[in-house]
Amino acid sequence: MPRPTVDVRRLPSRQRAGRRWRVPLAVVLVLLGVFVTGVGLGRSAGRPWTALAAGAGSERGAPDPLPASRPVGLTVPAIRVTAPVAPVGLAADGTIAVPPLDRHQETGWYDGGPTPGETGPAVIVGHADTTSGPSVFHDLRRLRPGDRIEVTRQDRSVVVFEVTSVERFDKDALPGDRVYDDYRGSGLRLITCGGRFVGGSVGYADNVIAFATLVGSRDS
Repeated sequence: MPRPTVDVRRLPSRQRAGRRWRVPLAVVLVLLGVFVTGVGLGRSAGRPWTALAAGAGSERGAPDPLPASRPVGLTVPAIRVTAPVAPVGLAADGTIAVPPLDRHQETGWYDGGPTPGETGPAVIVGHADTTSGPSVFHDLRRLRPGDRIEVTRQDRSVVVFEVTSVERFDKDALPGDRVYDDYRGSGLRLITCGGRFVGGSVGYADNVIAFATLVGSRDS
């Protein structure tokens, strides 16, 4: 079964207030497909297919960012998701690894970027479906501004994010500056595949991305 990969360009490689994104030299960052569908991220900036209005969290004073601590659990009540989070890095070919298909109800945090709660955009990826049926992020597109996302961290804190928009992008028109390079606060990106299924090395034509901002934290 082919593994679709799609280029992601314009990735940040400089140190900001948070962690440095790890970008391999002379290799564009790509995300392996999920099933033959793709959690593939797109190549360059472009117009989103749709954008939902910003949620109330964007109007509040932002809480202070937290020290680094890797995520271990994810809860998204609005779409009935409760899932473990495992770190995923770069594969030998320069792609972002994803949870294996036999653990398609898990999610993967890209460990080359910020941890959830740090300054910068933390990225968590998940499968949309497999040959056996829906996977962990199958209903990601149903999130709406104001929905809450909770991430449990290894330090036993729980960071709470509020969805500000859910957008669908053609894989050739991913706005890398928004997805990877927004260091104005602590953000979270949940990413899966979506749109029209085209098969082959591409899978689904689009990416579904939930953008969220930090609104608080508590002890678990």
